[in-house]
Amino acid sequence: MGIAEFFQHLMNGLTLGGIYALIALGYTMVYGILKFINFAHGDILMVGAYIGLFIFDLLRGDSPLGVWTVVAFFIAMLISMASCGILGMAIERVAYKPLRRATRLAPLLSAIGVSFILSNSAAWMLGTRSRKFNYPFDNSSINLGGVIITPHQILILVVSLAMMLALKLFVDKTRMGKAMRATSLDQDTAMLMGINVNKVISLTFAIGSALAAVGGILIALDFKVYPTMGTMTGLKAFVAAVVGGIGNISGAMFGGILLGLLETFGVAILGIPSGLKDTIAFGVLIIILLVKPEGLFGKVEKEKV
Repeated sequence: MGIAEFFQHLMNGLTLGGIYALIALGYTMVYGILKFINFAHGDILMVGAYIGLFIFDLLRGDSPLGVWTVVAFFIAMLISMASCGILGMAIERVAYKPLRRATRLAPLLSAIGVSFILSNSAAWMLGTRSRKFNYPFDNSSINLGGVIITPHQILILVVSLAMMLALKLFVDKTRMGKAMRATSLDQDTAMLMGINVNKVISLTFAIGSALAAVGGILIALDFKVYPTMGTMTGLKAFVAAVVGGIGNISGAMFGGILLGLLETFGVAILGIPSGLKDTIAFGVLIIILLVKPEGLFGKVEKEKV
């Protein structure tokens, strides 16, 4: 493998991993607070992509590519993030909050039910035909020393890095971020210390769902929008969260990037057909569960009996 080819695969892996990391953050944040997997997260991604598509087409109209189309795209992204944030809070309030004291299986089954409701509702209302999310800019490739880079890839890297950095600063530096960390450690103690746990949980779902919306829009630019688009992507983002150490924000970021790189280089080096590249993610999941089940950045938690 030549140097140019290596950097080409590196660029492709980083852009794919950036999307996985954004979506994985939603899984890991919810698990860190409530200790269950929100399997409806991938379908929230799908809803975000549809909202972004419709708002962008409405704002853009017949305008040619230019400053306005770029502005319209980011406005559509912000509206999609806000809408999915509200949707995430509503789902938590209706489907998960009543089950907080139930067995761990109950909210898991509820999440699966919400997932089917969202995907089937989208298919019923919008049809199963895939829809093209038009680029807001000229996506002609740029050749840098034999490495082909597109403006879409640059957009993914910039947006993903900005979102992850903002979330990390929010969780580490702000008062609400400290409340989220305290709630993650012990909900009952956090309540005794005056933290509004319900508010923290709602905010967690809102942030995770907003990040999923961004991931959905970035994916849709290349792979179109359809009711089941979040299924496989959501599962692989969940794998990324587990690989990094589910419940650990830095781990989810690292796991997403690592998974994107492994998929890209796995196809290039091992010669795995692109149609079978999904097996790489689940193969990595099995290895991690066997060797280090708490994940690369996770910690073994001991429960006192």
